[in-house]
Amino acid sequence: MDLQYSEADEVFRGDLRTWLADELPALPPQPARDDWTARRAWDTDWQRRLFDAGYAGLSWPEEYGGRDLPPSQQLIFLEETTRARAPYVGVNFVGLLHAGPTIVAEGTDEQKREHLPKILRGDEVWCQGFSEPGSGSDLASLRTRAVRDGDHYVVTGQKIWCSFGQIGDFGELLVRTDPDVKKHAGISWLMLPMDLPGIEVRPLRTVLGSSEFAELFLDEVRVPVSCRVGEENDGWRVTNVTLSFERGTAFVSELVDAMRLVEDLAPLVKDPAHRRELGHCAAELDAQWALTKRNVTQSSRGTPGRGAFMMKLAYSETRQRLGELSLRVLERDGLVVDGKGEFVEERLRTLALTIAAGTSQIQRNIVGERVLGLPKEPK
Repeated sequence: MDLQYSEADEVFRGDLRTWLADELPALPPQPARDDWTARRAWDTDWQRRLFDAGYAGLSWPEEYGGRDLPPSQQLIFLEETTRARAPYVGVNFVGLLHAGPTIVAEGTDEQKREHLPKILRGDEVWCQGFSEPGSGSDLASLRTRAVRDGDHYVVTGQKIWCSFGQIGDFGELLVRTDPDVKKHAGISWLMLPMDLPGIEVRPLRTVLGSSEFAELFLDEVRVPVSCRVGEENDGWRVTNVTLSFERGTAFVSELVDAMRLVEDLAPLVKDPAHRRELGHCAAELDAQWALTKRNVTQSSRGTPGRGAFMMKLAYSETRQRLGELSLRVLERDGLVVDGKGEFVEERLRTLALTIAAGTSQIQRNIVGERVLGLPKEPK
């Protein structure tokens, strides 16, 4: 698929390049990895600059702060900002790439008015409360309970791998509202205000030395029923809307960045066998970029289609192979983060890609059953 850019698209690209060239040199230095107060301020300042310049929420509804622009211009924005090495969505990737699009698709008018403009301005940062210690790949087996008490749910349970939980204003939270039905049928999707009594957040440290993940403990937290997105016990369907954005369109900037890494690695490759491997990675990423164009186009009409199921699996596997190849190319330089550190750090980060947002094994089952129509695994 070759998405053709119109004359208006190219004007948009030129204006964006000019704005980036003027704006990026004026940015202050990026703060230290674990200075979360400074990181939030730096990332949300960039988001506010995007908003003020008209580059935030390009595909979101105009009435809630977006621009309602065609998907081609959203792709151009991602291409140009990534290649210019502009800041990524940073600490609010959950709000901008997961929760926000889910609210656009499934939220009430009141929920949209309340949250979408704040997310786009950088005033509201979100975290994610999906996985649990015993419910990772089998997300529907979650046990965090939400008992209805008048106009509130009383929530008790534990979440893990909560992205940016230590600085989030709201969290997307999956809870079990009916324990007496099949596991997929008794789940609800809540917007969790992170300042409610009974919430405890404990940061987790990763192999990179960072602490963007956290454990989340909920002890009889009273969450207003008005924070529910979708109907009670319809949360699994809403969750799949969220996951379709996470797997189908949230990887777009990462994909463009991976193509840039291929270009950066190419001059360092001397071994002909390594060059063949790099060529395979480049070809796979090119095919994934074509699929991404299709996914983004479909998401502009609602949610990504079946391509979203395949994108995450294909991209994460390619990115891991690219990371492994980069370390072989670097040889001894691959043993330290200094020097060619970007490649080393990326390799360590890619260890999580075939797990996060659904393991490769789960993704293969999804593609087999939902896309290819193969029979389900026996119980």
